Parts: sequence; C-alpha cells; structure tokens
Amino acid sequence: MPGNRAVIYKGPGDVAVETIDYPSLELKDGPGVNPANVGRQIPHGAILKVVASNICGSDQHMVRGRTTAPSGLALGHEITGEVAEIGPDVEFIKVGDLVSVPFNIACGRCVNCKDGKTGVCLNVNPDRPGSAYGYVDMGGWVGGQAEYALVPYADWNLLKFPDKDQALEKIRDLAMLSDIFPTGYHGAVTAGVGTGSTVYIAGAGPVGLAAATSAFLLGAAVVIVADLQKERLEQARSFGCETVDVSEGDPKDQIERILGVPEVDSAIDAVGFEAHGHGTDAQTERPATVLNTVMDVTRAGGAVGIPGLYVTGDPGAADDAAKSGSLSIRLGLGWAKSLSFTTGQCPVMRYNRQLMQAILHDRTQIAKNVNATVIPLDEAPQGYSQFDQGAARKYVLDPHGLIK
Repeated sequence: MPGNRAVIYKGPGDVAVETIDYPSLELKDGPGVNPANVGRQIPHGAILKVVASNICGSDQHMVRGRTTAPSGLALGHEITGEVAEIGPDVEFIKVGDLVSVPFNIACGRCVNCKDGKTGVCLNVNPDRPGSAYGYVDMGGWVGGQAEYALVPYADWNLLKFPDKDQALEKIRDLAMLSDIFPTGYHGAVTAGVGTGSTVYIAGAGPVGLAAATSAFLLGAAVVIVADLQKERLEQARSFGCETVDVSEGDPKDQIERILGVPEVDSAIDAVGFEAHGHGTDAQTERPATVLNTVMDVTRAGGAVGIPGLYVTGDPGAADDAAKSGSLSIRLGLGWAKSLSFTTGQCPVMRYNRQLMQAILHDRTQIAKNVNATVIPLDEAPQGYSQFDQGAARKYVLDPHGLIK
C-alpha cells in the first residue's frame, strides 16, 4: 500500500504532517474513535485519492485548544477526491470517478437521513446524532487532510462530477462544495434570503463570504458583511458587499448609514462561539455578542441563520457557563420580535448538487469570492497559522500536486 501523510493535531497551537495508516474498509482504533465504532466494517465504503482538502474555521477551533479534541487526531472534513478503491457493496460509484464528499457522514438509512437531515444521522456516531471526518466527538472517522481518505456509504454520500476534465478545470470552486458553500447557502436559505432582501452577515471568514455569495445568488438587494479584520472586509467588498467594521462601534448604527434604517430582513451568524465584542470590547471575547446582535438588527418577523459553530464543551472559555455552552443570549428579544432561528450542521446533500450546477454553468465564482489559495500538504501548518492570524484566504491543500 502507498503511504498516507496527513495533518495531525498535536495539541493547542500545534499541527504537523505525519504518516498514518493507509485507509482500509474497517474503522480501526485511534485518537477520538468511539469504542463502539472500533472494528466497524465498511463494505459500502470507498477510498479516495484526495485531490483537495480545505482548512476550515471549525478546524481552527480545535487547533486553538477550544474543544476536547485529543492529540493525534487526523484533521480535515472538506474533501474532494478521485475514487481509488471501492468496497464490495458499492454499486454505482466507480474507480476513477471524481467526487465531492459532504462533510456530514450519513448512512442514508435512518429516519433523519430519509427526512433529508443528514447533519444529524443516527447511525454513524455513537456519541450523538451527526458525524464528520476528522472532528472531535464525531465518532472517530479519520480526517481527509491527507493523501487518502475513507468515505463510508459511498453510493449515498459521494457527489460525482459529471465531466471529470471540466471538473478539474473548476476544481478550486468545486472544492467548496464539501462544506463552506453549502453551509453559507444554508445560512442564507434559513435566514429567508430572497429577491430584494437586505442581509446582515456577521463574520467575513470563508463561511461568511460563502453566505454573502449565496445571498447574491438568491437575489439579495444589499448584503452587509461585518468583521474586525480589515483585510477580510476588503475581500467582502471585492464582490459587491457593503461592510461594517465592528471595532468602530455598534453595527446597528453602521447599518442605518448604509440602508437608511437600522435593521435588515435577514441575518446570518457566521462567527460562532469565539465571538468578540464590538467597539471598545472588540479585542475581548464575548461569546454571546453575535447572537444578540443578529436578533437586534433583524426586523420583526424576520429570520436568523446560524451556521457559526457552537459547542457543548469549550475548555478555553472565559467563564464557567460558556465552558459548557451556556451563553447569555437575549432570547426574550428574539421571542418578542417573532424571529425564526435555524442552528446546527448544514445538511450538505440538500444543496451540493444544485450548487455544483451553478458552478459548472458559471453562475457563481465562489473560489474567487473566498480567495481560495492552493498550498501543498506540507505547508498545512503555515496555512493554519496564517488563517488563525486573520488571512483573508481559504486554504486548499493539494496533497498530490493535481491542482493546476
């Protein structure tokens, strides 16, 4: 078997590229693997030669030491690859297919999968509903920031690109289908974005920029993106967004200067639990700030999409309540305004085929909008460091040098 070099979480602030086992059609013991999953047979799986695997803000939460992720965990849940091997139960996916992997691992058999709620599959993670590759408390499925990766339930999970040569030409865009583009789109859809909408998006990282791209695709009239990082705000402006620098004060005042009114039709939280305050509190962590702000700036009867990650365990939180995911949110305000909220993992399979079509037919430029930047697998530690410092880039790992 060939080797399998992968990005490994070593401890807070430390990742390294190391050699791990080549995937097999069996889930073996290792860091983060639930004992009930050890020895699980995967005849329905496929082994991929990874073409692209992105660094995600959710990975950064682990690398910063803000989760209970164990040392030795192989990272990476945004995977695009070429099928190298299939199990005996795989019927439709073939060796050589170029495919996108939804970051949610789903069985296709349980009641939630049959309802289209693939983010909370009941059969892949003994710890809780829902699973993902290379992520804490997600069952122990090995991450895909690697040369090779295993995907279970291949016929169900994999999205095959219809024309391999065309897909390779657009691989930077198509690499976004595994997570951030559907996640941003889910945030916009659940926030009720439609023709003529005014939209406020908290966070100009890749998911926030993907949400902004999605809002325009859905017909929004004005998209306002807020952040603390000036480089990220410049990236948002590069494709037509209005921007709010929350270090300058209350977003509501800046929204009013843009729209003439201090509220929007729809709001999206693309920040999550490591949020900072506004104005003079901009350098201080205030984990409930964004949730309270999006409720404040959304008009009565509007909706809020929350693709930003919130966790049940945050050892680095500033107070004991936040360490268990308890935040001081103004639920009474949201209730009084009859706001709708949608949280949780994006069910990627609900959107990825349609977004693939939009990419293949040149209806969107997601890679350009998120500033997709391809780097070799060996440079993953530098990519993590630069991303953590606020680089306005979406780093795409290229383990085999296949991205032109």
